[in-house]
Amino acid sequence: MHLTSEERFTGFRRGMGIGGWLTNYKRFSVLPPEWRMPITIGDMEHFESYITEEDVRRIVSFGLDHIRLGFDQIVLEESPGVFREPVLKLLDRFIDRCAAHRMNLVLNLHKALGNYCDVAEDLSLMDDAGLRSRFIAFWLALERRWHDHSDLVFELLNEVRDVPAEQWNSLARETIAAIRRQNPTRKIIIGGTCWNHCSTLPQLELFDDPNVIYTFHCYDPFEFTHQRGVLQAQMLYYNRAMKWPGEIGPYREYHQLVHKNPNAYPEFEYMDKAFLRRTLEPAFAFLKNHPDKILWCGEFGTIRHCRIEYRENWMADMISLLREHGIPYCVWNYLSTPNDGNRFSLVDDDTREILSPRLLSIIRGETD
Repeated sequence: MHLTSEERFTGFRRGMGIGGWLTNYKRFSVLPPEWRMPITIGDMEHFESYITEEDVRRIVSFGLDHIRLGFDQIVLEESPGVFREPVLKLLDRFIDRCAAHRMNLVLNLHKALGNYCDVAEDLSLMDDAGLRSRFIAFWLALERRWHDHSDLVFELLNEVRDVPAEQWNSLARETIAAIRRQNPTRKIIIGGTCWNHCSTLPQLELFDDPNVIYTFHCYDPFEFTHQRGVLQAQMLYYNRAMKWPGEIGPYREYHQLVHKNPNAYPEFEYMDKAFLRRTLEPAFAFLKNHPDKILWCGEFGTIRHCRIEYRENWMADMISLLREHGIPYCVWNYLSTPNDGNRFSLVDDDTREILSPRLLSIIRGETD
């Protein structure tokens, strides 16, 4: 009998993502193009102060075993091959703090040049040879710097955009091969296209390598998890608070108004766990078809201004389904900056305590 992914991904059963520090520190979609890439004095002050050792201690106190730390390529790399040493030293310190508190760590390239999930760019990482080479060199530089930290996990790229699967498979293949020449056993995480939606897992190349882990994200139904968000035009337009679980009417009305689709969700009369179960079916099928592979749900959550009981309900349904199939997971997100239009914070801004006891119990996996 095969062990579950949860049993084999030792030390990465229940985790929490950290954004808002070295990624999503400001939203590029509201900036003119010439202001998006530079790092300002204010940015550096934020990087130096936002996340401290106390935050690591707090996540440990939540009963979790790993952190997924997101960072942007431009935050670490000023120009091709030229790295920002002050930021790398901040990461050195954070890695040491996690090790001191026995907190495992996934290093996640959240936004790479040519693959920003929230703004259009002139060049595509998948099409531009220079960006592809720079991407591979970037990861090789991190491997060299942290080669002796054998327990660090590298997640190559967060939420690959809607590109042909073979373009991403090719880049992932080249990057993994390059890292393997330096480190045969580094744990490496890759996900599919279309922003890591589980429906694209069948198109993801699989490797004969026990140290490659596969991942997916879930924010379905989008009109619930991103309700009244100010960064998505459709959410801003609909501008409606949504319930979970809830009657199907508001969900259908969203699609009627925004997508001119009068027949959304024809097989459902109620939006609840059954919908999530159907949504996640490709992930469950991946496990059934590839029982020797590890599958990890690296990101899921709900926007901060959703009513807390509905956030709890959705999270409970999601986590119970992951546990049912032995899938380890990492929730999004510990803390978001106040100016982030997509705030998915799970803790209070000031006290940094979890928003509700029930929410913490759910995140720990105590959903029964």
